[in-house]
Amino acid sequence: MIRAFGLLLAAAALAACAGDGAGRSGPPRHGDPVPDVVGATLAGDTLRLSALRGEAVLVNLWATWCPPCREETPYLQSLHERFGPRGLRTVGISVDDAGARDQVAAFTGEAGVTYPILLDPRGRSMDLFQVVGLPATFVVDHEGIIRLARIGPVQAADTAFVQALEAVVPR
Repeated sequence: MIRAFGLLLAAAALAACAGDGAGRSGPPRHGDPVPDVVGATLAGDTLRLSALRGEAVLVNLWATWCPPCREETPYLQSLHERFGPRGLRTVGISVDDAGARDQVAAFTGEAGVTYPILLDPRGRSMDLFQVVGLPATFVVDHEGIIRLARIGPVQAADTAFVQALEAVVPR
């Protein structure tokens, strides 16, 4: 829990100090390019977000110690099952500590998660996305442009979120 608090403080400091070169700071939003995160997946592969250019992508930053993250996971899995056959790539980015790999694996196994989970024990993705809280979810189009950002849990009743997915995923 202390690590989580430290991550939040570090991200808050970064967000307060860092800008995007256009006079604003904070998480990427509609129209911004998706940050390029790279790392090892839970399955042992290497994944780089920029390698997914040309595909619609749902990116979710989360952690096992985050109750809202755990609560939204089954819904994100259902979106993956619904839109995956149409071309949506779903990527979860766990910012749990390096020692929590087994916890991440256990939780995703229990939740039936079938999309790739990128392990980010240093919280670099939080820095790149400039988020100060979890979960954070981004809908990215084929050009690598963010079409919708949600800081906080994604809800099944969030029709704007589903509409954003519909807009980036081919029929």
